[in-house]
Amino acid sequence: MPAPPQVVLASASRPRTALLTAAGIPHLIDPAQVDEADVKHAMLQEHAPPAAIAEVLAETKAHQVSLRHPGALVIGADQILACGGELFDKPADLDHARAHLLALRGRPHQLLAGICVVQDRRRIWHHNAVADLTMRDFSDTFLDEYLVATGADCCLSVGAYQLEGLGAQLFSRIQGDYFTVLGLPLLPLLDFLRNHQVVTP
Repeated sequence: MPAPPQVVLASASRPRTALLTAAGIPHLIDPAQVDEADVKHAMLQEHAPPAAIAEVLAETKAHQVSLRHPGALVIGADQILACGGELFDKPADLDHARAHLLALRGRPHQLLAGICVVQDRRRIWHHNAVADLTMRDFSDTFLDEYLVATGADCCLSVGAYQLEGLGAQLFSRIQGDYFTVLGLPLLPLLDFLRNHQVVTP
């Protein structure tokens, strides 16, 4: 039996690599260097929906990293937060994180995740997923305490929250897959990896 292909994650996301590790998937981490703002801007000019933007960003990242890893299964992933027709980026600092959370407070929003696997510069699999979340109408005091407790970590995710931590307290309702909220729709990815002998069927 030939050895299974190497798995490479084209992302520096701690939650994504933690999910793969916890699921027993050995992998390398090789973050892509993609100008996401340029890609988003160009696609928004063409009126592309958020799900399509996430998919294109995921594929762009995987394709770039695939050039450095012949034969490997390179996983690219991206997540878009959409609320009231507006797309949110990762906050640049705690002031931006506060502004994000105030804009989302008491309102529903969507997280749209795109995931793609590229091997030898060819896309061989992709998947899109969506989760619907509603933030509760939390107090200003809670917001202050949250920002102090999480610090710069709240700037690592597009919504300024990590559902696996204190960020869970921000929400009144969540509909959708937990792994999608964390930025890596894990179950369909595991199914793909089983079909490629990375995971035992």
